[in-house]
Amino acid sequence: MALFGLIMIGLIFYMTFLNIYSRRKKRKTAVPDGYQALLEEHVRYYQQLTPADKTRFESMLQRFLKRTSIEGVGTEVEPLDRVLVAASGIIPIFGFKDWEYFNLTNVILYPDTFDETYQYEGNRRNILGMVGSGALNGQMILSRSALREGFSNVTDKNNTAIHEFVHLLDKTDGSIDGFPSKLLDHSYSIPWMKLVHQTIQQISEGHSDINPYAAMNEAEFFAVISEYFFERPDLLAEKHPELYAMLAKMFRQDPVGKG
Repeated sequence: MALFGLIMIGLIFYMTFLNIYSRRKKRKTAVPDGYQALLEEHVRYYQQLTPADKTRFESMLQRFLKRTSIEGVGTEVEPLDRVLVAASGIIPIFGFKDWEYFNLTNVILYPDTFDETYQYEGNRRNILGMVGSGALNGQMILSRSALREGFSNVTDKNNTAIHEFVHLLDKTDGSIDGFPSKLLDHSYSIPWMKLVHQTIQQISEGHSDINPYAAMNEAEFFAVISEYFFERPDLLAEKHPELYAMLAKMFRQDPVGKG
């Protein structure tokens, strides 16, 4: 029995060592070599930053990648994918100091669209991204093709990965409801919801250039209009100045004024 106990203790120490070694190795390889060049080539948001802000963005990217597991299902995760996932998460929180996604542990990349049962083969696949709940709480699922399309097309006002990370921000107060209380000063809460409902009405009536998906509900409106804010801030400021001003306050960023 004594020998068995010693063997079990040894096995526990061995498994603990392997786990620590694996995690350390993973952290070392999580940040791709040459990630700055990938940012410079593929992420317009990063391209437009000052040298000092680029350095801060890079630091946030490294921290994100060391904290967050990015895995592929049915597809290989390439260095560019890691950089784009991290950039998608950093862009909405870049105006905040020391913000971490404590409600995210894993990002899972599928090759393309998937369905409600997380299948990426067959018919009825129309989902590009999803924030997990229940058993999948703490996980995000993204279409790899949609991830890349979001950064390659800089004129369409759409970015699936940013959309999902905004849902995560929305969720920090406990629910994804389009009312990010941790981002929105109380004095702006009523004006924000009034503006949301007015704009949803305009979208429903076909009198808006905002993606019709935003009219689904308040949560989707917040995520869709945030895509617009980060992808085409100049156009949003021109066509929807009130929305632009409100989002600039929420995210503590003013891309048009460079504040």
